[in-house]
Amino acid sequence: MKKNKRIVDKFVEVILICILVLMVMSVLWQVYTRFLTNNPSSFTDELSRYLMIWLGILGSAYLAGKNEHVAINYFSLKFKSFNKIIELLILFSIILFAFFGLLIGGLRLVYITYILDQYSPALNIPLAYIYIIIPFSGLIIIYYKLLNYLK
Repeated sequence: MKKNKRIVDKFVEVILICILVLMVMSVLWQVYTRFLTNNPSSFTDELSRYLMIWLGILGSAYLAGKNEHVAINYFSLKFKSFNKIIELLILFSIILFAFFGLLIGGLRLVYITYILDQYSPALNIPLAYIYIIIPFSGLIIIYYKLLNYLK
């Protein structure tokens, strides 16, 4: 089980690094074309925006796997005798949100934008491709949290 988690961790890390590299290259290209050639690139602003969205959403899934996401520990500090119950409640709340909000809601968003044939203005790619990161991240969060539960 730990080997599978390490494989998923490495896969997500590589994707995050690639996204960050592409985003930096896109921004540098925008700066170069704007200030040195006086002919700004038309697609780099939109590309870097979508890459930032991907970085944030996929990065949150990665942090959920490392248990380094934002946490409010008020109740666990206040009610130390119910710590195990509170942890399970939080774990299942995260799984439910990832399932209904990210996975189901994200798949619905991808489906709707695909059916409506919506494209991004500058890149001219289907928005469904942009939004596919939402259900993908939901799956990763569910995977990580189920591993935490089984541990």
